[in-house]
Amino acid sequence: MHKTEPTNPFTFGDLALDEAFTDREAEVAELTSDMRNGQNVLVYAPRRYGKSSLVLKAAQDALQRKALVAYVDLMKTPTKERFAAALAKTIYADIASTVGQALQKTADLFRGLRIQPTIEVDPVDGTLRFSFQPGRRKSDIDETVERLLELLGELAAERKRRVVIIFDEFQEVITLDSRFPNLMRAVFQAQPEVSHVYLGSKRHILERIFNDKNEPFWRSAKQLEIGVISPAKFAPFIGKRFTETGKRISEAGLERLLAATGGHPYGTQELAYFVWELTPTRGEAGIDEVEEALSRVLRSEYNHLAQLWDEAPQAQRQLMLALAEEPSPSIYSSDYQSRHELPPNPTLQTALAGLTKKEIVGRDEEGNHCIIEPFFAEWLEREQRDSAVSVQLRSSKQARPARSRAGGRRKSAS
Repeated sequence: MHKTEPTNPFTFGDLALDEAFTDREAEVAELTSDMRNGQNVLVYAPRRYGKSSLVLKAAQDALQRKALVAYVDLMKTPTKERFAAALAKTIYADIASTVGQALQKTADLFRGLRIQPTIEVDPVDGTLRFSFQPGRRKSDIDETVERLLELLGELAAERKRRVVIIFDEFQEVITLDSRFPNLMRAVFQAQPEVSHVYLGSKRHILERIFNDKNEPFWRSAKQLEIGVISPAKFAPFIGKRFTETGKRISEAGLERLLAATGGHPYGTQELAYFVWELTPTRGEAGIDEVEEALSRVLRSEYNHLAQLWDEAPQAQRQLMLALAEEPSPSIYSSDYQSRHELPPNPTLQTALAGLTKKEIVGRDEEGNHCIIEPFFAEWLEREQRDSAVSVQLRSSKQARPARSRAGGRRKSAS
């Protein structure tokens, strides 16, 4: 019988679900409990740390416990009308809908909206699509959004079920309208039967929304920050995935892999993917395979990493080089600044703020300022080495006298 050849067990780029979901059991259990209890939660993590995968896993667990879960990605709703359409769709499909619900009942659900949606059946998958046109008054769409948000609480009470609404990339609400936080908070504080879960990646904006006492969302949500996954938890996962697919990875290779990624969820899955591809069936990956895989990853990420460097002003470049070589909790100390030839403190503070805003620099679990962009520290270190051109020129220079001497001897011999 033909045996199916195993496929690569590591995934990156898409949501990590089921077997691809790594660790985070404690966070999933905590967030699931918060959802079921009606607790409002802010989930923060830099890009590609797996917060969407984490929240989706918790939402799946909440669904199994009879909660109703709605989801809106604000990164995909650049206008108020699109935001209203996304709300209407998830309210209909995930909160209010029952199997076989008639189109007329759908229209009745949204009858009280200031702007009535256009409802169409998608010819591809048969789902309903919603769209809103701008109203005669600018406030019409605001009132429509407000009414849609109110429906969450009303439907929770009507169906006697806990409702969870997830707002992905919530900091984008400021881009939609700087007054929207006031509108949303006024509605949400009267919805004890609804758990509002906010996901975000831009710390400076989220801190202003949730930690400024002059803002409407101040102290309105429990805050859960997602960090890297410790090597002690990531290592067994990687080793098991290799073993289950007929391959192995040595202890030294695994240690080098995790040292290169620092436990970054996306980066670790990406590097493990390349290492697995280089390892023959029934073979073992060692340090050599990991180094080759890392070189391939850096080649595939080169344009992105080079752009980060090219767009950075001089002071940011100096700080990135320093942190790539030596993460530190005290970058403002005179010894650290002297060792790495850093600019004066005012300029350095501005550089740090800029890199933090761009999510290139952050803090590790020990409180050190460090490079958090996957593979960027490794890329910076390699870029600072002598280029292949320089090495070749030196080799040529060293070889030339020898060739000249040899040529001279041949000439005299003739």
